[in-house]
Parts: sequence; structure tokens; C-alpha cells
Amino acid sequence: MYKVKVFVTLRESVLDPQGTAVKGSLHSLSYTEVQDVRIGKFLELTIEKSERSIDELVKEMCERLLTNTVIEDFTYEVEEVVAQ
Repeated sequence: MYKVKVFVTLRESVLDPQGTAVKGSLHSLSYTEVQDVRIGKFLELTIEKSERSIDELVKEMCERLLTNTVIEDFTYEVEEVVAQ
């Protein structure tokens, strides 16, 4: 069994109005050290072993459903876990 952590972020070329709003709010709370904020998504998947490679499976799921590949990038980490 695998635990997969997927991190989804907007591409650098895409404006992030939500991140801009959060940055403005942080500045209004006197956290002026913050230079930029980008908002993303975090997903954690538990996947059973199969005949397909885990990398192939995760990439396919991200490209078909979990991300909008036009405006988002993704990275992931795979950890093999022992079922108890």
C-alpha cells in the first residue's frame, strides 16, 4: 500500500488573486515581511498496490482529474506503508 502526497500549485505565469488577498491581509496585520503568497491544494491518497507503476498511476490521476493542467502544476511524494 502507498501513501501519496500531492501538491498542486498555480503555474508561475497565472495570476493568483486569492494569494494577493491573503498577502494584503497579512500586511494589514503588520506581517510586512511577507513578499508573496501563492495558494495551492494538498491531497493525500492511499493507494493499494497494483500491476501498474505507482508513478504512472499518480501522474494519470493528476492529469485527468486532480489538476487543471492548463493553469496548475503538481508534484507528489510516494511513501510505501505496511498495512496493519
